[in-house]
Amino acid sequence: MKKILHLGGSTQQIPAIVYANEQGYYTVLCDFLPDNPGQNFANKFHCVSTTDKEAILEIAIEEQVEGVVAYASDPAAPTAAYVAEKMGLSTNPLNSINTLAYKDEFREFLSANDFNCPKAKSYSSIEEAISEIESFTFPIMVKPTDSSGSKGVSKVEDFEQFEAAFNTAKDNSRGKKIIIEEYIVQDHEYMVGGDCFVLNGEVAYWGLLNCHRDVSANPLVPVGKSYPLKISDSRLVKIKREIQKVIDILNIKSGGFNLEVMVTKDDSVFIVEMGPRNGGNMIPDFLKMIHKIDLIGATVETAINNKDLSLAYEPNDGYYATHNIHSIKDGVFRGIEYKRNLKKNIIKQVIYKKDGDFVQYFDSANKAIGILFLKFETEEDLTNFVSNPEKWIEVRVEE
Repeated sequence: MKKILHLGGSTQQIPAIVYANEQGYYTVLCDFLPDNPGQNFANKFHCVSTTDKEAILEIAIEEQVEGVVAYASDPAAPTAAYVAEKMGLSTNPLNSINTLAYKDEFREFLSANDFNCPKAKSYSSIEEAISEIESFTFPIMVKPTDSSGSKGVSKVEDFEQFEAAFNTAKDNSRGKKIIIEEYIVQDHEYMVGGDCFVLNGEVAYWGLLNCHRDVSANPLVPVGKSYPLKISDSRLVKIKREIQKVIDILNIKSGGFNLEVMVTKDDSVFIVEMGPRNGGNMIPDFLKMIHKIDLIGATVETAINNKDLSLAYEPNDGYYATHNIHSIKDGVFRGIEYKRNLKKNIIKQVIYKKDGDFVQYFDSANKAIGILFLKFETEEDLTNFVSNPEKWIEVRVEE
């Protein structure tokens, strides 16, 4: 029986553990939270932080695991590569994973290899950042170099907003390091996002989606995805070419990657993020609904170096969306009301909160109340929903 080490046991990471169990693999889970829900599905649980590389390596050796999975986790991806590399297991190069996992290293990589890249620089000290702020053109983006889910990210319009944004980003950075980037203006309605999956050094599956935001909450935090992708064929070709170029240079061999890409008015492609892991907010589950493709299974199987994989998928002309149910204020959760007969469009819903739980203002992805998966009959119905989801969904919160 093959043993697989899973790094992270949140609700969104459970599907990878369940898949491994269904295949008859022995599952070992590490998570720093003693009450994580994933431990109820794993064969064995260790309460250890997934960013503690040496502690995780010790457990992996002790358990004699044959694969390491950091499903849908940015912080755990470098740990998985480190442990797998040390043990001679299936992995992409650790240096390449670090390049993709840390925003400052990724920007340096893009610039050094002639990709389009905004002016960017990282800082640990606000004094140093302030001394060089005049070299940037506002608006700027201020981000932690090592966080995910848009935690600590701000768009800064002028110098007066900068110090607060710097401190917010630093508070959300594990390494207490931030990056300043000049703002990119995209020339298409929705940011391009979603996942791709690599086999034998080539992208074998493109799961590209439209990314949506809620300007009434935080316009920088993804609030859902939709399909089909709304971008021109010529721009799609350029996006795919740039992503494959990154994979070639970094010697990526296999695995899932979460993407965020913009195209500017002059047709320049900017890779905003290329996370070395499957997408959060249950993107692989969403793509499975659309294309009948199992990226969760593919992730587990590549971790144990299973070469017998196929990523063939079924074309689909339907209209699909996800929506991260959220609150625009702090308070006590009192349920959800679906309007305009939306229930007929719901394929699946995953709700994290129960009546009476405290919920927070949606300024990062980890504050979502749940996720809806929806299917619509027409493109018009889909567009109407993603344009104004608040007309269909009322989240009841008592202050």
